[in-house]
Amino acid sequence: MLQDKDTTGFHSGGWEEPRATAVLVLQDGTVLEGFGIGAEGEATGEVCFNTAMTGYQEILTDPSYAGQIITFTFPHIGNVGTNDEDIESVNAASSSGVRGVVLAATITEPSNWRASRDLDAWLKARQIVGLTGIDTRALTALIRDKGMPNAVIAHSPKGEFDLAALKAKAAALPSMDGLDLVPLVTSTQRFDWNETTWTVGEGYGQQQAEPRHHVVAIDYGVKRNILRLLARAGCKVTVVPATATADEVLALKPDGVFLSNGPGDPAATGEYAVPVIRKVLEEKIPTFGICLGHQMLSLAVGAKTQKMHQGHHGANHPVKDKTTGKVEITSMNHGFAVDPATLPANATETHVSLFDGSNCGIALTDRPAFSVQYHPEASPGPQDSHYLFDRFVKMMDEGKAKA
Repeated sequence: MLQDKDTTGFHSGGWEEPRATAVLVLQDGTVLEGFGIGAEGEATGEVCFNTAMTGYQEILTDPSYAGQIITFTFPHIGNVGTNDEDIESVNAASSSGVRGVVLAATITEPSNWRASRDLDAWLKARQIVGLTGIDTRALTALIRDKGMPNAVIAHSPKGEFDLAALKAKAAALPSMDGLDLVPLVTSTQRFDWNETTWTVGEGYGQQQAEPRHHVVAIDYGVKRNILRLLARAGCKVTVVPATATADEVLALKPDGVFLSNGPGDPAATGEYAVPVIRKVLEEKIPTFGICLGHQMLSLAVGAKTQKMHQGHHGANHPVKDKTTGKVEITSMNHGFAVDPATLPANATETHVSLFDGSNCGIALTDRPAFSVQYHPEASPGPQDSHYLFDRFVKMMDEGKAKA
């Protein structure tokens, strides 16, 4: 704002710059100043960028983002507000896995008939620290060039920051390599799920018909819509924690086992997850994995995973299904990938990214098991990938027929 005029009629000062109330401090010491939104305080995490134009509430409640700070490349985030239905974490009352959020434009008033709260208030309620008013294109370009950096995001309404301390904290943060973040987001006890998909005017449904199959879903950070699609496909769904033993899974007598999405380094989670999966495969139980579950299945058969330079985060990723030749527009969220060169002879690569050629799916030739790196339940296509749930059901049908 302009300061008061002096007696000559001219302004005695110049423009008064608005004071920054939030900062993003990268591990290399770079400081980006903006204006705070959401919760006050500090949060730490790995900074990634997401290219989705819609679905920000689902993204911010996706347990797979545990330990990360999300930069949205689309400038206008928050214009449809938030509601109580578009939450992906199973425990709606729990804190979000995501640590922080970075936006370009200021959050506007919500303008959607489903909105029950504006995004800023929602971020505060979920204790997510946010920052707006920076050039997210420049930050995205930095991530593309240098990879995903660790950072500290801080929000202080008074604009008071100890930058030296923040830089030291950012520089000392551990790499995502070797981090098992699943314990932060997995369920703590077994439960059943029978909610089905959403329809206009009715909301989410409940399973009515007698389920055809019993699916045990191992929860590494499962998303609600995955469970809904399994229920809609005629499956009785029992969700078990990531720490469930093979004996506990097999005692439920599943017709199929689902391996869910989740955060962190798959090799670290695999220390306790892989032995369970190997036992399931030995029993030749139909198995379907998504995202981290895809990586877990791959590790279980002897493949390796590797950290990606910038990861895949967005709702516009083209993936080719090599078994049909079709191209799907998919939703992705992963910072690690399966190295296709390490796949064993009994694992066939079924899907591949058309952005960078990275592996996006496998199927076993000697066991009824398959998995994909992307999220078929997220519906960016919008239903390009729903056939995978039908493929899983067919596999269970065939398993019962052979039995």
